[in-house]
Order: sequence, then C-alpha cells, then structure tokens
Amino acid sequence: MEHRPLGRTGVSVSKFCLGAMMFGAWGNADHDECIRIIHRALDAGINFIDTADVYAQGESEEIVGKALAGGRRDDIILATKFHGAMGDDPNRQGSSRRWIIREVEDSLQRLGTDWIDLYQVHRPRTDTDIEETLSALSDLIYQGKVRYVGSSTFPASQIVEAQWVAHDRHLPRFVTEQPPYSILVRAVEADVLPTCARHGMAVMSYSPLAGGWLSGRWRKDAGQQPSSRASRLPERFDLSQPANQRKLDTVEQLARLAEEAGITLIQLAIAFVLNHPAVTAPIIGPRTMEQLESQLAAADVVLDQTVLDRIDDIVPPGTTINPADNSFQNPALQPAARRRQGAS
Repeated sequence: MEHRPLGRTGVSVSKFCLGAMMFGAWGNADHDECIRIIHRALDAGINFIDTADVYAQGESEEIVGKALAGGRRDDIILATKFHGAMGDDPNRQGSSRRWIIREVEDSLQRLGTDWIDLYQVHRPRTDTDIEETLSALSDLIYQGKVRYVGSSTFPASQIVEAQWVAHDRHLPRFVTEQPPYSILVRAVEADVLPTCARHGMAVMSYSPLAGGWLSGRWRKDAGQQPSSRASRLPERFDLSQPANQRKLDTVEQLARLAEEAGITLIQLAIAFVLNHPAVTAPIIGPRTMEQLESQLAAADVVLDQTVLDRIDDIVPPGTTINPADNSFQNPALQPAARRRQGAS
C-alpha cells in the first residue's frame, strides 16, 4: 500500500488509517474477530491505527493492544485520543493538565505499550486555555510517553490559535488534524483543509462513508436502517428529519454515478476523499471483515475529472447536507452567540 508523509514529521504512514471505533461494545463485541480484522488490515499494508479512550469506555484500546501484542507494535503508527468523559466525575474528561497526565497512563496500560505515536485532543474546548493543553502534552513528549500531538474537529480559527501559541510559547505544535470529511460532509473544504495545508499539518479525516450513508445500505427502497449509531444520534440518522431525507436523495444520485463509473458506492466515496491533496489518510472504520474488504478495494481507485465534476454538481464544494454531520458545532457561530443581546 502507498505510504504518505505525516505532515512534516518525517514519518511515513499508509494512505489508509484503520479506525477502531467499531471494535468493542459500540460495534463488534467479539474481541477475537476484531483482532483478526486488525491483523488483516496490517497484512494489507496498513501501518496506521487510530482509536480513542472513550470508544466503548476503553474497550477499543484494549482490543488494539491485544492485536499488537507479540511483536507487531514496533511497526505501527499508533494514535489515540483523549477528551471524552470517562466517568461521572467532571474532572475525568476534557483537556486540562490534570486529566491529560492521568488519562495518558490509563491509555498506555490499555494499549499495552510504553509510548503513543500520536496523542490527539478529541474535541476543542472553550473553557480550557490551549496553552494549558499544549504544555501538558509537551511534558508527555519530553517524558517519552508521546511522540507527536494532534487535534480533532478543530475549527480553522482554533487550529491557527494552537499553532500560534505553540510557536509563541516554544511548545510542540499539533502536527495533525482529524476532521469529518466525505462527499456528504464537505464543510471542511472551505477553511479547515486549506488551513491545515498552510501549516503543514497532516489530515487523517474520518467517516469517509458518512457514518454508513455511503456504504450502500441507506437507499430509498431500504427504509430506516437500524444501527448503534442511529439510536445514539437520531439527528444524523432518523429519516423522519428533512435533512436526512435530503441525504437519502443525494445518496441515490451518487449510487447511480458509481454504477455508471463501474465501481461501488464505497469505492466512489473513499476515492473521493483520497483525491483531496490536503488529506493524508482517510480513516476507515470497519465493524466486520466483510466491511474491511469492501473498503480496502478502494485503495487503487482513481476518479477521473468527469466523475469529480459530477460529484461537485450533486454536492457543491464546501457543503454539508446535514450540518449535524460536522460533529463539532462552533459555539461562537451559534445563533444565540451571534445575536446582539439587550437590544429592543
């Protein structure tokens, strides 16, 4: 499998990153099968794995750790994330120094490793100074527990702020950003992807299949699809909502385009993300071996300009069909924050 530079770090990673969110209670609870899926991905040439502490409350990290035991760890670029709540205590979450220093130890133990190649802030915070976060992460790098640090779903303004603070305070900078990006979720094209490119940041975009919408399951004649995500995130999956009906209409057009191009809808979706020059590695997140194989089949697909133009006609650049799919809604851009208060 082709390798690409991880920003300006000098590290090379496979052009696919294996996402582990579906390993464990959130997706596939069979640990042995999950390990087989991970091993198949490694055998296919993937050397980049991404997980997070919050995925099934640590179970995903434990599965990844078991899969890499026995000598496979040294060849893998291993990424995980912190931020999500890991208990009822309000201090067992977020981006504070207190939590970062504590949680990295738990992740290291679950992963069965002495170091994490890429440690990422899972979501931006408005209540924590970015210098506090970067300073704590800097200490982890100097201690050898973390090699590089990155962000996830940061708006462009906070990406720039983090870069400036790192430069001004002589702290390690974020070398990666992990945004949602697919044919149905293109908002990051407007500012996040160009900003990452300007700062030499690698982009490991997640959900190229838009949470399964571009997997072929969600079609007009199939109706409402049951899934663990659908029950947790009705705003993104409930077909009674107009924005999701618009997504379904769009999927029908894309499915016809894929058929005309002689490829599957999955191949069309993943190849589209791979085509963007700012994207280093799309994160593929299979739950089953069959899903992994169908996604690996997109590795060598190249879309010609005619197909890319047709996609732009269906979903204009910079557009997200359902804004809920952007994952993080910047509080500063919400109506209540924009509106002037106190005027009569």
